[in-house]
Amino acid sequence: MMGEAGQVLDAESFFRQSHVSRETMERLSDYESSLRKWQRSINLVSKSTLDQVWQRHFWDSAQLFELAPSSARKWVDLGSGAGFPGLVIAIMAMERPGFEMHLVESDQRKSVFLREVIRLTGAPAQVHTGRIEAPETLSAVGACEIVTARACAPLGRLLGWAEPYFGTDTIGLFLKGKNLVEELTEARKSWTFTQTDLPSRAEEGAIVLKVEKLGRD
Repeated sequence: MMGEAGQVLDAESFFRQSHVSRETMERLSDYESSLRKWQRSINLVSKSTLDQVWQRHFWDSAQLFELAPSSARKWVDLGSGAGFPGLVIAIMAMERPGFEMHLVESDQRKSVFLREVIRLTGAPAQVHTGRIEAPETLSAVGACEIVTARACAPLGRLLGWAEPYFGTDTIGLFLKGKNLVEELTEARKSWTFTQTDLPSRAEEGAIVLKVEKLGRD
């Protein structure tokens, strides 16, 4: 089991709390090194979070891994940006046969970064450069068992983007901040779904919103 909020401050505490293998930790460390290198020329993450990268980005992403059924093999991460949470999860899932993570990112330079980290780590992931709602993206990815997103869009809009990737038993895991109540109120005007609010282990007051049985109202 992973630890509680505030306990991860650096790579060493991430390793201790996440219980990943040393090989996985080496790949994540390579990812961090690439992130810092590319950050000099591309704004991948907020500069103010670089000193807390293991808590704010890696730990925040890693918490989703154990919230999904271990049987889930096909994931899609919407608006992947620098790869959080999707690429972290893909690296953690490398020992699961048949695992595939689809990273959807519209920014060409960020897509190049994602492909470089995939090449470096061997992560079971592929990048789809294009808009989330584009027909060619939807066709290339198809329905998935797990849909993730972080800081992508307000919930109502996010559900509209996510719905085409949902199958009958798909689970959405969305990292959300303190405005979730307002976002839920607005989203339920157009969508029906069951929700589970799970306290974030990385940020006080933040929520992992688990969405199931998504449909239009």
